[in-house]
Amino acid sequence: MLTYFQAIIMGAIQGMTELFPVSSLGHSVILPRILGWTIDQHGNFFLIFLVATHLATAIVLFGFFYKDWVLIVKGIVRSLKARNIDPLDTYAKLGWLIVVSSIPAGILGLLFEENLKTLFASPKSVAIFLILNGLMLYGAELLNRKHENASMAHEKLSADHDTHNDDVIAKISWVQSVKVGLAQCLALIPGFSRTGSTIGGGMLIGLNRDNAARFSFLLAAPIILAASILKLPELATSSDSSFIGPILTGSIAAGIMAYFSVRFLSKYFETKKLTPFAIYCVIAGIIASLVFLVR
Repeated sequence: MLTYFQAIIMGAIQGMTELFPVSSLGHSVILPRILGWTIDQHGNFFLIFLVATHLATAIVLFGFFYKDWVLIVKGIVRSLKARNIDPLDTYAKLGWLIVVSSIPAGILGLLFEENLKTLFASPKSVAIFLILNGLMLYGAELLNRKHENASMAHEKLSADHDTHNDDVIAKISWVQSVKVGLAQCLALIPGFSRTGSTIGGGMLIGLNRDNAARFSFLLAAPIILAASILKLPELATSSDSSFIGPILTGSIAAGIMAYFSVRFLSKYFETKKLTPFAIYCVIAGIIASLVFLVR
């Protein structure tokens, strides 16, 4: 059981780190142990709490990108009516790219849920994965720098390079969208960031940092929402009404922080790099590892 204070802290951390490329699940595992909180992370309440805070984050994402989702849904409907995806219909193609990219993580999440729960109980393992997440982010940034240098060398650096462009995103192939989806599967391991892995995957297939970040944020909402809905029956059938207060409090905190996070990051990735997040993950993972080693 979480106190209201703990629920606010955990909810705020989840809402922020879900969108920052630093692993929300990793922080949810490590933080209570670092702070010395006695929380049963295997317990039904804690898992329901995480589901509720993730649901709040998904709702905020849908709200923040509401106009984009209206265009995407209309595009998908047009393609269903036409029984064809017009390559010139940007939002129809973008909508189906999101669907395709969501499939790998959805399948693996269902198949290996119990295995992931075992990993979830090991803060020491999560600390190591957090370090690896930082190295992944740094590697993605090095790759992006290489692409930038190649583009400049061949004088092909366009105005699209420094800002997101849905037409550019919609031109990626179905195979490339699967690659981004496979990269997203890394986030099933606590310590790896969903945002970081999908941005890295997007950069790997040739998207610039800003386009990769936009695709990542659009991809986040349905996958987080779907995962939350699968667990909602547990929340609805919980017999202990004392759960409701901390869960709602934590969810509100998560939603508020998610809003400010996505607002900040949408601007940040237009010009800034993944490197600061990579450094943070490596340092945080090393410190956590040392703390757990001493304890």
